[in-house]
Amino acid sequence: MSPDYRVGPSAEPLPDAEAASEGDMPWSDEPEKRESLVPGVLHGARLDKAVVAFVPEFSRSHLQNLIERGHVRVDGRAVTTASRKVSAGQLVIVELMPTPESQAFRPETLPLNIVFEDEHLLVLDKPPGMVVHPAAGNWSGTVLNGLLAHHRGAASLPRAGIVHRLDKDTSGLMVVGKTLQAVTALVRAIAAREVHREYRAIAHGVLRTDKLRIDAPIGRDPQSRIRMAVLASGKPAMTDVELLAHDERFSALRCTLHTGRTHQIRVHLASRGHPLVADAVYGGSPALGMQRQALHAARLAFDHPASGEALRFECAPPADFVAAWTQIAAAV
Repeated sequence: MSPDYRVGPSAEPLPDAEAASEGDMPWSDEPEKRESLVPGVLHGARLDKAVVAFVPEFSRSHLQNLIERGHVRVDGRAVTTASRKVSAGQLVIVELMPTPESQAFRPETLPLNIVFEDEHLLVLDKPPGMVVHPAAGNWSGTVLNGLLAHHRGAASLPRAGIVHRLDKDTSGLMVVGKTLQAVTALVRAIAAREVHREYRAIAHGVLRTDKLRIDAPIGRDPQSRIRMAVLASGKPAMTDVELLAHDERFSALRCTLHTGRTHQIRVHLASRGHPLVADAVYGGSPALGMQRQALHAARLAFDHPASGEALRFECAPPADFVAAWTQIAAAV
């Protein structure tokens, strides 16, 4: 009989989890300083134009930001006005503070709720509000940052071993590889639809049938870069939906993924007129106490990439989701 792991919000990381120290990592917190004398050809030029000439590998907007923050000195005095004119022979010192993007792939000690771990992989229960991979607006505090601090091997793996993602406001289970072999095997298993991923969702409206298969391709919404949409030109996407409970206004659902497109459950349900509760991107409104999209990755099952052992995991939803679900179930 294969192992069946049931975990709740109080699950703790393994006590012997290896944490990498700063000395083991190739980055430094000391910013580089670049010194240059203003040449004759830049006499009378704006400071930001001169700085761009001295440090061409950085964007002008980033260098202007450094000027405004006091990281550029002219003849020993900080100058915070990008339009300030410089003169030939002046000494300009630029303190090259890193861009947010360059700091993204750094280890941070974060409370990763790890529910299973061995030398090949780990499974974690991601809380709502935590971003999985650094991106614009979220360059730190992500699952990736936490993984880099959790074990040394993450730094040498693509995306620190992350093989699939959950949206920021989606809670629940995700698997991470700890070796390149495990990452490769897990990616192939997901592509081959051999990883079982089951979600709980709360949607607006009441489904007309107890079971529904949504087989509709998904692609980037041509009207909005932050949205996905059902498009004929999109990639194949399939979701099985089962109605578990409902009241007059909402449906409590079990959703099983057969593919893993971005925002798949959210897009598929919204396309059928049932956006998730509190999913503002796809037309859902806050309700039942939910202020974030009502989606939880409840079950995860796959074969261990090294041993072949069948693994199954199940985790309870966060308190806000449980409270919302209970209100619907009580109406049955």
